Amino acid sequence: MQRTPRKSTRRSISSRQGINRRKQERPRVEVSAGGIVYKRTRSGLYFAMVKDSYGKWTFPKGHVRRGESYENAARREVSEEVGLRNLRMKASLDHIDIWFRDRFVFKGRLIHKYIYYYLFEAPYYARVKRPKLQEKGERIYEVKWTPVEDVVEKSSYKDMRPILTKALEIMKSKGTLDES
Repeated sequence: MQRTPRKSTRRSISSRQGINRRKQERPRVEVSAGGIVYKRTRSGLYFAMVKDSYGKWTFPKGHVRRGESYENAARREVSEEVGLRNLRMKASLDHIDIWFRDRFVFKGRLIHKYIYYYLFEAPYYARVKRPKLQEKGERIYEVKWTPVEDVVEKSSYKDMRPILTKALEIMKSKGTLDES
């Protein structure tokens, strides 16, 4: 007996055939910056990670303000989201661009977001803290230090893997990974 393939209900986000008969929707373009932050301790290297509003583990990031450099925006967002200050910038990593439908502010609007990442080192004594949810509209539900050996596996978003890999390669080339 030959099976008839089922029609997929899944469509790419850019496909508008049959899903949405609105006028051609213009995506909202956003620019964000974020930091991959590590610290050295006696027990090894740790990375600051946040659990976002989708329940996924990632790195702190947020919108770039008008006239603000990407690096300064990344520092500010790391400070706002995980409470880290006195960061030393180690490298500019790269950027990713993502497409998604916003479920909070713009209620289903298509968003095209560019996110620029930087590698920062925090002091060994640095502690992360979750912001108050009301504070500046942050939607960070948990923060923690993740050991270097778990950071790639813990990172929930596949598009972050090349950025994280580049950060680890830079750290290795500078001998930082060998010290852990």
